[in-house]
Amino acid sequence: MPDKSRQDAFVPSYLLYLLAASSESASDQFHEIVRSKGIRVPEWRVMACLFDQDGLMITKLAEYALVEQSRLTRIIDQMDKKGLVKRRVGVDDKRKVTVHLTSKGKKLASGLVDEARVHEKKILELLDDTDAAHLKPALQTLLAKLASSGFDQ
Repeated sequence: MPDKSRQDAFVPSYLLYLLAASSESASDQFHEIVRSKGIRVPEWRVMACLFDQDGLMITKLAEYALVEQSRLTRIIDQMDKKGLVKRRVGVDDKRKVTVHLTSKGKKLASGLVDEARVHEKKILELLDDTDAAHLKPALQTLLAKLASSGFDQ
């Protein structure tokens, strides 16, 4: 049986492969920067989320950081020991625990966010202006529609 031509091959044109492979390649480059600062990738994700919206509950933070909740609890423990985050118990509801960046965490997160923006700009410069202008809005629309549709196959 002859090999399918590259043009007809499934994987190289499969959307989920393209998204994952692009993300992995671009992320690998930036994650080297993150690790050079003594931060693990899951910690960076938490810091980036809290940089945008400090004081998130663990459940929402896990969703945003793309980390399973029980794993996130361990990550938060480690970040607390490093002085990057603090937990705060709700005044009215002791079960409501939010996670906040410390001043050390804010400073580190701010620097990494600046570097992430530079890295993102370099990635987008690899594309034609039209493609670069449409890529993020198209992905944001896709994410929103997938979330609102309860898409299951």
